[in-house]
Amino acid sequence: MVRLLHFTKQIMRNRFFEMALAQAARIAGKRGRILMLVTRLGAKMNETNWSSIQREQVKLQLFTLGRLAKAYALGHYREIPWKTMLILLGALIYFINPLDLLPDMVPIAGLTDDFAVLVWVYNAMGNEIEKFQAWESSRARPL
Repeated sequence: MVRLLHFTKQIMRNRFFEMALAQAARIAGKRGRILMLVTRLGAKMNETNWSSIQREQVKLQLFTLGRLAKAYALGHYREIPWKTMLILLGALIYFINPLDLLPDMVPIAGLTDDFAVLVWVYNAMGNEIEKFQAWESSRARPL
């Protein structure tokens, strides 16, 4: 567990994640660009091998982050701090970009850093995720 935390901290301080955050800052206020990012996220998720049971939870978390980004872009859900939204978008960009700390083409290990970033962001956003999921649930109920 300590090794994983150290690995995650190193990932969050790498220049590839910093570049993803900079790109997130450029698109954060642009509905079309966020929706394009969510579309690219869907395509990348379809390309990813999810056969490992350990990755099923990451897949569910990624779906949640994608739904949150889409709801934000459409203006349906804005109850999230701006900085938190930037970090979420940065994590999605990092996942989509095949060239990062561990390039996605590297067999077995290629997506390890991507998953670590996603899990870290998801866990760091705990309260925001809970609020979003409660909002989603309230919208799903008939009036």
